[in-house]
Amino acid sequence: MPAIKAVAVACDIVTPYGEGVNLCWKRLMAGESAIGEITRFDTRHFKSSKAAVIPALSCDAGESLIMQMLTPMLNAGNTLIPEDTFPVLATTTGEIDYLENYIIGGEGEYNQSSPDYLLQKIVKITGVKYSGMLVSAACTSSNTAVAHGAALIDSGRYDSVLVVACDSVSEFVFSGFSAIMALDKNAASPFDKNRKGLTLGEAAGFLLMMSPERALRESRPILGKIAGWGLTSDANHMTGPDKNGGGLAAAIHKALQSASVTIDDVGLISAHGTGTIYNDAMEMQAFKKVFTKKCVPIYSIKGGTGHTMGAAGLLEIILALKSLQEMTAPPTVNLIDVDPQAEGWVFSKPVKFKKSLTISTNSGFGGVNSAILLC
Repeated sequence: MPAIKAVAVACDIVTPYGEGVNLCWKRLMAGESAIGEITRFDTRHFKSSKAAVIPALSCDAGESLIMQMLTPMLNAGNTLIPEDTFPVLATTTGEIDYLENYIIGGEGEYNQSSPDYLLQKIVKITGVKYSGMLVSAACTSSNTAVAHGAALIDSGRYDSVLVVACDSVSEFVFSGFSAIMALDKNAASPFDKNRKGLTLGEAAGFLLMMSPERALRESRPILGKIAGWGLTSDANHMTGPDKNGGGLAAAIHKALQSASVTIDDVGLISAHGTGTIYNDAMEMQAFKKVFTKKCVPIYSIKGGTGHTMGAAGLLEIILALKSLQEMTAPPTVNLIDVDPQAEGWVFSKPVKFKKSLTISTNSGFGGVNSAILLC
């Protein structure tokens, strides 16, 4: 049995599919994609006009896109969050629309876009007594935050940690990904041999973790367990991954070691799976470096939800916990022609698995890599 560092006792998400884990899971299992045309800003000069956005969000609502996601979700869930919980915010750009409004329209205060202010808002809504911390580590932000939160619990510093993750599709972020030629003109198709790039998405979520002892003492439901993690940086390139997958493979090995398990215990992998040519190839290289004698089922949710940036890891961890409850992996949405490198690993239909240990991986700009072990 793996060593348990922390347990998940409550969670929620809002995605382009709608509110809640069950709705997101149901639509992923049906192979549906939430990717569509963007109407939030003018896309005529960009490489794509598509993203996975939440229709109910408005740039004219009087508050940021992020707070439109977070406020109702945290208000609904704050009765579950004890006052002595330590909060950790994971995001790449936070309330970036405030900065956009200031630069483009000369409205508001640019410093409102600082993630520090966002963290203060989360502390106020949840009513926790600690000021918390911010984690911004590109697309591994959430995984890093969950790993750090579990480490705080395992070390005995805190016995309750809240990880909140969020990012929105803004014109600023969209233009950046367009400029580096990373966007698929249509929709991301992870691990497909004809994949052409990623599709951006937006989401927010929270995960409340506790020590096993406190969860038992308070009769909390156990949604899943955080058994281990590994974090590395291959420092290969500002935006490009190490093509041989060495950094991610090292992160997976570290996660296995920290959980005191072997590759034979792993039944499923929730991959980063962005749909870019280089990321998916790198991940397959990494998985084959680790799992040398067998194929382990792999899936990516980004053909459905889009790449939700700093929120991606938390969204994927929560859905990985759902997959463990169902002992079923969702299909990789938009997968039509499996890349030969991924043959036998990735599927366009739901897949049953037997071993109740899942790895969730993420990689990001700057060469950062992460792996979280869940059971």
